[in-house]
Amino acid sequence: MKAKSLSGWDKALLLTRAALDKKAGDLVVLDVHAQTSMAEYFILCSGRSDRQVQSIAQGLQQEAGAAGVRPYAVEGTQRGHWVLMDFSDVIVHIFYEPLRQFYDLDGLWSHAPQAKLPASYNKLIAQQRASDAQLSN
Repeated sequence: MKAKSLSGWDKALLLTRAALDKKAGDLVVLDVHAQTSMAEYFILCSGRSDRQVQSIAQGLQQEAGAAGVRPYAVEGTQRGHWVLMDFSDVIVHIFYEPLRQFYDLDGLWSHAPQAKLPASYNKLIAQQRASDAQLSN
């Protein structure tokens, strides 16, 4: 797939799948096109450690690169607390779990509807949430 042929939605799906493959937790895709002109979709997800946050970001860059998609900017990979990846029409926020709660982008963008993901993605998200719940017990 060439980058020019990917719609914002296709790019969001590609990046979502890459994040899920790296066991990103609490993943949400927000449809923000009606709220802002900066992007069509925000992807919010979490890692349980700074290393996992960095691994998720690296996985996204590799998968996107294989599809011919390059981010315009990437910030925060050094520390691995909050990585911001700007793919133009899709912006990805990868948080270390406690910082996600602190900055509460989920609350800030609560007026944006969650995008309806394919059933296979929802199944992976549910499995990851169950796994996270077991780890926290």
